[in-house]
Amino acid sequence: MGKKTGFMEYDRKNMIERNPEDRIKDWDEYKDRLPDAQVQLQGARCMDCSIPYCSMGMSIEGETTGCPVYNLIPEWNDLVYRGQWKEALERLLKTNNFPEFTGRVCPAPCEGSCTVAISSDAVSIKNIERTIIDKGFENGWIKPVIPVKRTGKKVAVIGSGPAGLAAADQLNQAGHSVTIYERSDRAGGLLTYGIPTMKLDKSVVQRRIDLLEKSGISFVLNTEIGVDILAKDIENEFDSVIICTGSTKPIDFPLPGRRLKGIHFAMDYLTNATKKVLDDFPGSPDLDAKGKNVIIIGSGDTGADCVATALRQGAKTVRQFARSLQFPFKREELNEWPAYPKVFTLEYGHEEANELYGKDIREYQIHTLDFIGTNDGHVKGLHTKRAKKIPDKARRIFVYEDIPDSEEEWEADLILLAIGFNGPEKNVLKSFGIDMEEDLIRADYGKFKTSKNCVYAAGDARRGQSLIVWAINEGREVACEVDRFLMGKTTLPSVLTV
Repeated sequence: MGKKTGFMEYDRKNMIERNPEDRIKDWDEYKDRLPDAQVQLQGARCMDCSIPYCSMGMSIEGETTGCPVYNLIPEWNDLVYRGQWKEALERLLKTNNFPEFTGRVCPAPCEGSCTVAISSDAVSIKNIERTIIDKGFENGWIKPVIPVKRTGKKVAVIGSGPAGLAAADQLNQAGHSVTIYERSDRAGGLLTYGIPTMKLDKSVVQRRIDLLEKSGISFVLNTEIGVDILAKDIENEFDSVIICTGSTKPIDFPLPGRRLKGIHFAMDYLTNATKKVLDDFPGSPDLDAKGKNVIIIGSGDTGADCVATALRQGAKTVRQFARSLQFPFKREELNEWPAYPKVFTLEYGHEEANELYGKDIREYQIHTLDFIGTNDGHVKGLHTKRAKKIPDKARRIFVYEDIPDSEEEWEADLILLAIGFNGPEKNVLKSFGIDMEEDLIRADYGKFKTSKNCVYAAGDARRGQSLIVWAINEGREVACEVDRFLMGKTTLPSVLTV
């Protein structure tokens, strides 16, 4: 433990955020690091608990609590406080393949279960993590990991998101020859096209891809299994296959007027925006928010990313609709520590919108009835009703009930659906002929084996829409199982009981 009284002496400090009015004028990352000396004091706030819940990935009340990759958080917090940055990096990389991603886009369930958070502000774990890995790259401490000996075994990984990349990285370190197949023109999955550049600069993603290539991993881009190459050819060429295609099938909103032009899935919108930034191409005008009244339906991170993107594209107005209640400003009694804190937060896009419009753009307890169109078939608005949350005593749950005479009409030229995802797209799965269960690949956690011999699955394609840290967790763990299958035993680290 760095300093016994650190959590009492030093206040929490977050990363430096650029002025909202300035940052909406470009696509650069909106956060920057604190000076090293201040980060060291943040490390001193760690209590080195006897039971560090921050490091224990679990589920409480249906939410992730603690770190699913089991980061050795108290250890590297202490090393940072002492100024031992390289040693802190070594501890961080023992459990996390890609801290530069999690340090930017993870919602930090570790901080929700930080012991300091019981009575004060949590240790700024995520910010410390990002600083450690960024300093590692700046100082040349991060190098390709090239195995001393190859096993002669070949593994195909389908999908290059965080689960696929983590699995490939681990298996490559074990000496297997790994090839990653990606249907897009760039590797990274949602890290590249699902998360805007101001939240995760794509040079950060490409830097890691380049490093993995130098380590010996092959990437085959613009290649969709079942379309550009047959699944049976993959099975014939490789000793094992891991499917990490993610949960990319968006949940639709089949309401009257849904087929009007100008209504799009959020991920199509974000992908188009990122392509425009990266490739400087016009893209689809219908997917551009410039000069339009934009309404985003859905209250999650994807919706917040759409808000920030629309502002940068020069939207006329932006609103975000949520059927749920606004979260309270502090933990309620039933939301006890160490469960994930369900409290009101101002995401970066909302902060920017507040600056621009002078108010919170979110509408709570509201749901859409239908979409309104013009004579030429383009959306021009939607109808909504207000709802209230009431208890259903018979089922011991809460339900939403419409409020009479609460109908409203809203003007909108662009409507984005950000209400979640419903498992993986089926083309690849059908090609391999593997069994599904409730729209997900049937493969038990801890074993990850599908109904098809030699074929494994991990990440959101197996568990459903989840967090980046769970994707990395499953990528690391499926690598253990594939290594065991290929070699009869595994030398890869695992936190799962076998």
